[in-house]
Amino acid sequence: MTQITLTKIRLENATWEGLLSAPKQDTAPELEAMLEGQPLPAPVLEPTGTAGEWAVKLPVPPGAIGDGVRVVLILDKARGTVLASFAVLAGDALQDSLATEVALLRAELDMLKRAFRRQSRQG
Repeated sequence: MTQITLTKIRLENATWEGLLSAPKQDTAPELEAMLEGQPLPAPVLEPTGTAGEWAVKLPVPPGAIGDGVRVVLILDKARGTVLASFAVLAGDALQDSLATEVALLRAELDMLKRAFRRQSRQG
């Protein structure tokens, strides 16, 4: 049985990207994506030019964005095993987090700096 691995490269511009390695396979394994037990459009696989490797792209589905935490799973369809996953955390779940508080403070500080600079220019 061939060992299949899917390694995350990045999550950027609402697209999850990874590298699928399936040594000794000439064709890409079939992948599927799931959100809360519901199927999503299949990830897109493109050959990398290296035998047994494919670039994987999966757009973040709009249904994954909402209050709370949503987890997207990427599975090997033939084996039913989870190869990778990512979570999307948004909305009220972030309201009391330290990172959110820092971001809000930065936004308010930027607003105050602009107002101060505008006031200074006006005299």
